[in-house]
Amino acid sequence: VGEGFYHLLDSLNPERIVVGIEAVGIGRAALERAVQYAKERIVFDRPIGKNQAIAHPLAHAGAQLDAAEVMCLKAAWLFDHGRPCGREANTAKLLAAEAGFNACDAALQTFGGFGYAKEFYVERLWREIRLYKIAPVSQQMALNYLAEHVLGLPRSY
Repeated sequence: VGEGFYHLLDSLNPERIVVGIEAVGIGRAALERAVQYAKERIVFDRPIGKNQAIAHPLAHAGAQLDAAEVMCLKAAWLFDHGRPCGREANTAKLLAAEAGFNACDAALQTFGGFGYAKEFYVERLWREIRLYKIAPVSQQMALNYLAEHVLGLPRSY
């Protein structure tokens, strides 16, 4: 009796881990579409993917997704083995939401005006990934957790 709140808190870490890996998946879906488009879209007799202004943001997005996925897997492993994982779960959610958003944004930019066209599906991925920056917990609340519980800073809210 009286422990319900603490049991509720125990469910937040797996939620953040799941949301993190979902964000990675959404980002990868957008990245795959953008890479394919960058290979196929020919402008001035060459694919637009030959331009560093197209290639570098996509490569950076891929690297961010890889790093976020590793953190999600680490957090999941800790949770599965009954070990504390608040730091890793919040970090995974934070990094994955950012990486997924950056990948979707780079994909939208790669498609140019077509990025808003429903036929290319990127606009939907961009709309969906935006949610992960505010839910189930905002990026700022994840940072608050890390500042207070990992770095030992005073509570800021």
